[in-house]
Amino acid sequence: MARKQSGPPPIPRKRPVTAPARTAAAVKAAVGAAPLAKAPEAPRKRTSPAQFFKEVQAEARKTTWTSRRETWITSVMVFGMVIITAVFFVIVDQVLGQGMHLLLNLSA
Repeated sequence: MARKQSGPPPIPRKRPVTAPARTAAAVKAAVGAAPLAKAPEAPRKRTSPAQFFKEVQAEARKTTWTSRRETWITSVMVFGMVIITAVFFVIVDQVLGQGMHLLLNLSA
Protein backbone atom coordinates (compact mmCIF):
# COMPACT_ATOMS: atom_id res chain seq x y z
CA MET A 1 0.00 0.00 0.00
CA ALA A 2 1.42 3.37 -1.03
CA ARG A 3 1.84 6.16 1.47
CA LYS A 4 -0.19 9.31 0.98
CA GLN A 5 1.68 12.56 0.64
CA SER A 6 0.66 15.24 3.05
CA GLY A 7 0.29 18.79 1.79
CA PRO A 8 0.14 20.13 -1.75
CA PRO A 9 2.03 18.40 -4.56
CA PRO A 10 5.49 19.80 -5.35
CA ILE A 11 5.63 22.58 -7.93
CA PRO A 12 7.80 21.73 -10.95
CA ARG A 13 10.70 24.13 -11.35
CA LYS A 14 11.19 26.06 -14.56
CA ARG A 15 14.58 26.88 -15.96
CA PRO A 16 15.40 30.52 -15.28
CA VAL A 17 15.84 32.74 -18.32
CA THR A 18 19.35 34.12 -18.39
CA ALA A 19 20.12 37.78 -19.07
CA PRO A 20 21.76 37.17 -22.51
CA ALA A 21 18.78 35.13 -23.67
CA ARG A 22 16.44 37.86 -22.49
CA THR A 23 18.50 40.54 -24.24
CA ALA A 24 18.72 38.56 -27.48
CA ALA A 25 14.97 38.04 -27.48
CA ALA A 26 14.39 41.75 -26.88
CA VAL A 27 16.75 42.75 -29.70
CA LYS A 28 15.19 40.24 -32.09
CA ALA A 29 11.73 41.53 -31.24
CA ALA A 30 12.75 45.17 -31.65
CA VAL A 31 14.79 44.86 -34.86
CA GLY A 32 13.26 42.48 -37.34
CA ALA A 33 9.98 41.26 -36.01
CA ALA A 34 6.76 42.12 -37.76
CA PRO A 35 4.06 43.67 -35.59
CA LEU A 36 1.75 41.11 -34.09
CA ALA A 37 -1.76 40.94 -35.47
CA LYS A 38 -4.49 41.57 -32.95
CA ALA A 39 -6.49 38.56 -31.94
CA PRO A 40 -10.13 38.79 -32.92
CA GLU A 41 -12.19 39.97 -29.98
CA ALA A 42 -15.04 37.85 -28.76
CA PRO A 43 -18.38 39.56 -29.32
CA ARG A 44 -19.62 41.21 -26.16
CA LYS A 45 -22.90 40.06 -24.77
CA ARG A 46 -25.20 43.05 -24.41
CA THR A 47 -27.21 43.28 -21.24
CA SER A 48 -30.35 45.28 -20.74
CA PRO A 49 -30.37 48.22 -18.31
CA ALA A 50 -32.76 46.30 -16.04
CA GLN A 51 -30.35 43.34 -15.90
CA PHE A 52 -27.44 45.71 -15.24
CA PHE A 53 -29.20 47.30 -12.26
CA LYS A 54 -30.15 43.86 -10.89
CA GLU A 55 -26.48 42.88 -11.02
CA VAL A 56 -25.48 46.15 -9.35
CA GLN A 57 -27.95 45.50 -6.53
CA ALA A 58 -26.65 41.95 -6.12
CA GLU A 59 -23.06 43.22 -5.84
CA ALA A 60 -24.12 45.96 -3.40
CA ARG A 61 -25.70 43.31 -1.16
CA LYS A 62 -22.39 41.43 -1.07
CA THR A 63 -20.56 44.55 0.16
CA THR A 64 -19.75 44.74 3.86
CA TRP A 65 -20.77 48.24 4.89
CA THR A 66 -19.41 49.98 7.96
CA SER A 67 -21.70 50.67 10.88
CA ARG A 68 -22.94 54.17 11.70
CA ARG A 69 -20.67 54.22 14.73
CA GLU A 70 -17.56 53.34 12.70
CA THR A 71 -18.47 55.95 10.09
CA TRP A 72 -18.97 58.60 12.80
CA ILE A 73 -15.66 57.78 14.52
CA THR A 74 -13.77 57.85 11.23
CA SER A 75 -15.36 61.16 10.24
CA VAL A 76 -14.46 62.74 13.59
CA MET A 77 -10.88 61.48 13.28
CA VAL A 78 -10.56 62.93 9.76
CA PHE A 79 -12.00 66.26 10.91
CA GLY A 80 -9.59 66.30 13.86
CA MET A 81 -6.60 65.64 11.62
CA VAL A 82 -7.73 68.43 9.27
CA ILE A 83 -7.86 70.85 12.22
CA ILE A 84 -4.43 69.76 13.50
CA THR A 85 -2.93 70.09 10.00
CA ALA A 86 -4.51 73.52 9.51
CA VAL A 87 -3.12 74.76 12.84
CA PHE A 88 0.32 73.40 11.94
CA PHE A 89 0.38 75.21 8.61
CA VAL A 90 -0.89 78.46 10.16
CA ILE A 91 1.98 78.31 12.68
CA VAL A 92 4.55 77.51 9.97
CA ASP A 93 3.17 80.33 7.80
CA GLN A 94 3.40 82.82 10.66
CA VAL A 95 6.96 81.80 11.54
CA LEU A 96 8.13 82.00 7.92
CA GLY A 97 6.30 85.30 7.43
CA GLN A 98 7.98 86.83 10.49
CA GLY A 99 11.35 85.53 9.28
CA MET A 100 10.85 87.11 5.85
CA HIS A 101 9.73 90.34 7.49
CA LEU A 102 12.92 90.43 9.59
CA LEU A 103 15.12 89.68 6.56
CA LEU A 104 13.49 92.38 4.45
CA ASN A 105 13.76 94.95 7.25
CA LEU A 106 17.51 94.26 7.58
CA SER A 107 18.11 95.42 4.02
CA ALA A 108 16.09 98.63 4.40
